[in-house]
Amino acid sequence: MSAGKIRKVYPGHSDEAHPEIYTLAGMPEQPKVKKPGQLPEHMVRQFFEKGYVLVEDFFTPQELEPVRQATARLVDDLAQRLYKAGKITNLQEDAGLFQRLTLIEQEFPGASVILHKQAILPPEYRALLSNERLLNVLEQVLGPHVAACPSWNVRPKIPNLSEMGIPWHQDSGYFARNSYKTLMPVAWIPLLDATPENGCMQYLEGGHRRGMVCDHLCCWKDTWHVMLDESKMGDVLGVDIERDLRTIPVKYGGFILFNNLIPHRSVPNNSNVIRWSLDLRWQRPGEPEGVNGIQQPVLLRDPDQPNLKIDWSPVDTGYRHKLAARASGWQKQTDDEFDTTLPIAAMKKWRIVHGNR
Repeated sequence: MSAGKIRKVYPGHSDEAHPEIYTLAGMPEQPKVKKPGQLPEHMVRQFFEKGYVLVEDFFTPQELEPVRQATARLVDDLAQRLYKAGKITNLQEDAGLFQRLTLIEQEFPGASVILHKQAILPPEYRALLSNERLLNVLEQVLGPHVAACPSWNVRPKIPNLSEMGIPWHQDSGYFARNSYKTLMPVAWIPLLDATPENGCMQYLEGGHRRGMVCDHLCCWKDTWHVMLDESKMGDVLGVDIERDLRTIPVKYGGFILFNNLIPHRSVPNNSNVIRWSLDLRWQRPGEPEGVNGIQQPVLLRDPDQPNLKIDWSPVDTGYRHKLAARASGWQKQTDDEFDTTLPIAAMKKWRIVHGNR
């Protein structure tokens, strides 16, 4: 027996590969009936070949305005709670959606984290998740059965705030260990023009093609985020940052559709406005649920149920991050609604190389 070095394997590690799920081999037969919103076939092929596709001019301002208003309500609700608890002295009611949380954050650092932790899915976000034209796109990548994944996020990328920075990662680095067996497309929808100055997205094109999850590390800077182990990315995923890096600005009304294995990050926000965005995810019903093992997908479309009434109860479970943390065995819990720490299940999956509060 060789006396060679024993490799330390962490719970999130897997040598399995499923390229047949994420590449053209997994592309479903395209609907024979043309429906509103559907993408040209070459764009669907790009999703499977490159791991992402930019969809421009999809939503009208009238469709997204309610989403902006719902987001403004979340900020106002947070401000009111902080004010009543004596945490802030100014509600900043005269500031708009793209400045207000920045001002609140200055008086109560961590306010943006509290907003990120909230788990109530506003009706306007639900309407976007179940938008008929958007579901027609999802049919093109998932097939006729479509469910909403309970992992969604509203992201306030406040200028020059490290907690809202996002390092290189694969979404499955956050999800349950078997999530790489489930295609979970995400629509990244900015609520303003997303630019290299205010924090648009970057991708490592083709990093999904091997159908693998690379090892991640925890935690990035002073955040709860996991990060790809860049020393392994080339060998495991076959990517090169200089060769494969793509920076993708998105005009308001467009979105990026990408899969849960492509490496991606957002660039720093060096502007003077908050770059708000939504992450909305879908999957096929009945496949391994990849988020936290508690909340189940919400069935949105089934050809055998043409009059399907959507049951949103699986996502109405309160503080999902707290539920996930408890399910993963975290002992230190608090019921303080203003707790600005965020223990997540992914911290139990990967090697911890940097700790913070």
